[in-house]
Amino acid sequence: MAKTILIVGASRGIGLGLAKEFKSRGWDVIGTERDRSDELHGLDGVRIETMDVTKPETFTDFDTELDAVIVNAGITGAEHQDAAKATADEVAHVMMTNAFGPAHLAKVILPKIKDGGTLAMMTSLMGSIEDSSGGYDLYRTSKCAQNMLAKGIAEQNANSRGIAVLSLHPGWVQTDMGGPNAKITVEESAKGLAEVIEQADGGYRYLDYSGKELAF
Repeated sequence: MAKTILIVGASRGIGLGLAKEFKSRGWDVIGTERDRSDELHGLDGVRIETMDVTKPETFTDFDTELDAVIVNAGITGAEHQDAAKATADEVAHVMMTNAFGPAHLAKVILPKIKDGGTLAMMTSLMGSIEDSSGGYDLYRTSKCAQNMLAKGIAEQNANSRGIAVLSLHPGWVQTDMGGPNAKITVEESAKGLAEVIEQADGGYRYLDYSGKELAF
């Protein structure tokens, strides 16, 4: 029987690449979009739901048990990226989209994940305190917050059921956010991330797409 994965934010970029990759591996794929994505709708056999991590009323009560979930949602935030210039609205927007919204969704969907399954949160190396060189204040702090929330979900909600919780850095990827000068393709990132998810075996880990452990 095929395993089932929910990919939140599958309309384009890495999320769409992951939908294609897991489908090619024989998984049943449920992909979510905020607005209609012709590319996502063009994938055969993918179940599509509408969801926005900043709007809890859109969190779907799935009628299917899940083997894995990937919460792939994120924005860069205000262009200036400066803590000294940030307004309350700018901080709230990036934190809700990149950290608290994904964590809220993860807690809602966790009961649908089978014991021993996997919850993956798409983060960034820029969320690492140890690795930080400063700059990109809004984006860095939002991803750092997401990592902390993911670790908390592992400790409080997932470990007792053997569910692996992963904070995943996809690499510097050639997407709208990553830009054309990024080092790896969507396909390379998606393949690596899929390998990491398929090999997950419980506990919390902060990893990149190659399976390398990252400093928290």
